[in-house]
Amino acid sequence: MIRPFTYQALPMRVVFGPGSLASLPDEVAALGLTRVLVLCSPEQEVTGKQVADALGDRAAGVLPEARMHVPVEVARRARDMARGLGADGCVAVGGGSAVGLGKAIALEHGLPVIAVPTTYAGSEMTPVWGLTEGGAKRTGRDIRVLPKSVLYDPALTLTLPAGLSATSGMNAIAHAVEGLYAPDATPIVSLMAEEGTRALAAALPRVVADGSDLEARGEAQYGAWLCGAVLAATTMSLHHKLCHTLGGTLDLPHAQTHTVVLPHALAYNQPAAPEAVTALSRALGGADDPARALWELAGRLGAPRSLAELGMQEDDIPRIAELAVANPYANPRPVTRGGVEVLLRTAWAGDAPAALRG
Repeated sequence: MIRPFTYQALPMRVVFGPGSLASLPDEVAALGLTRVLVLCSPEQEVTGKQVADALGDRAAGVLPEARMHVPVEVARRARDMARGLGADGCVAVGGGSAVGLGKAIALEHGLPVIAVPTTYAGSEMTPVWGLTEGGAKRTGRDIRVLPKSVLYDPALTLTLPAGLSATSGMNAIAHAVEGLYAPDATPIVSLMAEEGTRALAAALPRVVADGSDLEARGEAQYGAWLCGAVLAATTMSLHHKLCHTLGGTLDLPHAQTHTVVLPHALAYNQPAAPEAVTALSRALGGADDPARALWELAGRLGAPRSLAELGMQEDDIPRIAELAVANPYANPRPVTRGGVEVLLRTAWAGDAPAALRG
């Protein structure tokens, strides 16, 4: 028997496939936009200029200043630049940092965003925004920040290095994992979460082995799309709370932090989430312990597996644990200060996740 549920489809358009970047001018025109600001990180400036060139006189300029966790000062500078150029929309090219910067402008000025993802972050599929100020990261949901159109062109991910491909993909899997045990999960969301996890877990080893494998890149991007859609439709729990706290407080790298924390947060919750465990077992090829399987997958991908190697100090653990339990949030298993400290110590050391944790 299927339990009653409510599923709210989000209003967005997706263009998927190799060469889809060529349709960007048409997407801009369809939204009635005439001057769009292209946003990207410094590392993606070449791609950002390529996109601006493709837009011709519809491009108002390129701002290559997107940063992790969207520092509020960068967001303000971007908003000022958009206003000064008379931009009526933004094209965010890159990963979560660029899309997050576009969302900050949308939140403040209501400018529509078109996303052109070059990583597997999934931010482009969600109405979730985040801003970091004074070492604290604030997040919220607002339909105004949801990109109006998303162009998935796997050819744009071919230059994403193996290490970043691995952590970006693991970050996407984290969205699906939490969606499977979210209090507002639905059968539709669970299907997307399981399929997104399967696609990424199968594609990432191929992507890391051969970054020019366009088919594998496309499969990874497909999985990232599904996982991002899961994040958009469900409530975030312990994993995302911990990662936002680590990122906002210690400025740890976003995707790498998600990669390290995911197996441990899942291990913490597995005893209270049997349906999620069953779905993840199927998605991960019949793994008896999905948390351990994800930890081993990260190892095979050459991804980081300890918070220590990301720059976290051991004496930061009590402070992060305190912040992580300061405000209540939905989670399948009760979140305790002691339990979170044990989780963090295991993740800090890079040990294998424990199946049970108090």
